[in-house]
Amino acid sequence: MMNLAFSYLPLILLITLMVKKNPMPSSKALPLSAVVAYMVVLLVFKQDARLVNANVISGALLALTPLSIIAGAIFLFKCMEITGALAILRKALDGVSANPVAQLMIVGWAFMFLIEGASGFGTPAAIAAPILYSLGFPALRVALFCLVLNTIPVTFGAMGTPVWFGLSLLELPQQSVLEIAQQAALINTIAAPIIVILALRLVVSDTADIKKNLLFILLSTCACTLPYLGLSYFGVEFPSLLGGLIGLVITLLLAKYKVGTETTNQLAVNQPAVNRPEANRPTDTEQTSSKTVPLKTLINAAFPLWGTVLLLVLTRLPELGLKALLQATEPALHISLGFLGTFHISTSLVASLTSILDTAVTWKHSVLYIPSIIPFAVTGSATLWLFRHSSDSNSLKTASQQTLARMRTPLFAMLGALVFVNMMMLGDSSGQNSAAVAQIGHHLAQITGANWTFFAPLLGALGSFFSGSATISNLTFAGIQTTIAEQLSLPLTTILALQSVGAAMGNMVCINNIVAVTAILGLQNRDGDILKSTSLILAVFAVVAGGMGVLLVWVGVGG
Repeated sequence: MMNLAFSYLPLILLITLMVKKNPMPSSKALPLSAVVAYMVVLLVFKQDARLVNANVISGALLALTPLSIIAGAIFLFKCMEITGALAILRKALDGVSANPVAQLMIVGWAFMFLIEGASGFGTPAAIAAPILYSLGFPALRVALFCLVLNTIPVTFGAMGTPVWFGLSLLELPQQSVLEIAQQAALINTIAAPIIVILALRLVVSDTADIKKNLLFILLSTCACTLPYLGLSYFGVEFPSLLGGLIGLVITLLLAKYKVGTETTNQLAVNQPAVNRPEANRPTDTEQTSSKTVPLKTLINAAFPLWGTVLLLVLTRLPELGLKALLQATEPALHISLGFLGTFHISTSLVASLTSILDTAVTWKHSVLYIPSIIPFAVTGSATLWLFRHSSDSNSLKTASQQTLARMRTPLFAMLGALVFVNMMMLGDSSGQNSAAVAQIGHHLAQITGANWTFFAPLLGALGSFFSGSATISNLTFAGIQTTIAEQLSLPLTTILALQSVGAAMGNMVCINNIVAVTAILGLQNRDGDILKSTSLILAVFAVVAGGMGVLLVWVGVGG
């Protein structure tokens, strides 16, 4: 019982510090919570000191992954801004539709859906959030909107990784994996219209504007989710990628031809737009005549976007061979660092540190595979070259300096977050020394008992809250979910489908993702406010998903 209480302690402390009346910035709250988690693991759980310290080192090094992605995303955005590509895209998007709701659905829903299917790693919000901000939507509202909507496609993530790899430790038959995918896709498809409308409500101030555009919203939502559901019957690699691509094309056409939209002359957001005053919004007639961008100019300006997507797809499709090449660990140079371990660097720039403090703890960072250099830095640099005749000769230096200036805020938050995660997930499979997150998971299952089906998504969300990854959540909690399903005689595929849905919806409350998107948008000390707002929508999502799970069990789906 004492171990359980101390398992909750760091989590309760973190949430309290971040959502209290005068919240503590995440750059302080996360390191402090990490210190408390460290003390709990060392003094209460009595884990081996070398193992604990090795995980501290591993956690600090793991922070390099999200930090490099944030830096790459900021650099790409700054390159688009400096070269004027962003201004051209903004003008072109107005040419498609001046309707704010349509723009939110194009960029924040369909485009993010596609990017998630290609990459994951928090890339969708990193690309979409700055674009929406540049269109005049308030930064805080944009952060909330992108976090909430970057959930449904996450169930399949980058090429189905959360499913085929996240559930791999269970060694399930292929048919069972497909059943899990189908049920998870069905649950998400039912939940999607509700979540999309709630996300829009975070940005659009007048409910009447949502009602006026409701047909368009529903058509755009289904344009992504129905193909996503259909594709889940054939495999797990392409539901998000192809669903997003099909949905983006359909959404653009719906917006262009004003299907289900009702354009007004007012910018329907909760706060004044930073770049587009309400009085200057074009009417339908004006947008037709003044917002036309020549095709060649548009293709060049959109290069940062289509170039990024192209590079992501080329480096993520296993059949092309680039994915294996960028992740190759051999041949490698091996350098002994004494008691710190052995450092390895491969010809593909895969860096790793093994035998940290003479333990089994390791760290690995695929420099070229993590979406920081490829595609962000490469695409950003290519954008500067493409617009070299119309931009300043010091544009590379300017973009780099502005990127570094933005990185000061998330540095300590990310270091604290990854050490905190490692401490909370440190443990073995035995009862007394199991990880804090595992103890919390088992406790939640005991509390809910026979009603576990309704609450199963929350365990998946808990995993993502800690780790920032649906894949890691599935790896961590799929085994626990399986044990619970067997003990309570619940259909395994349904419970694991709920785990997968929960792991995806947990992305909206994940501290890593919140810190990343606020850093990219330049928001200061708003992490706690964002966590409170997204938690409310998470609760709605959990009720819908849990209710669907109960219904699926009742009708006898799964086994």
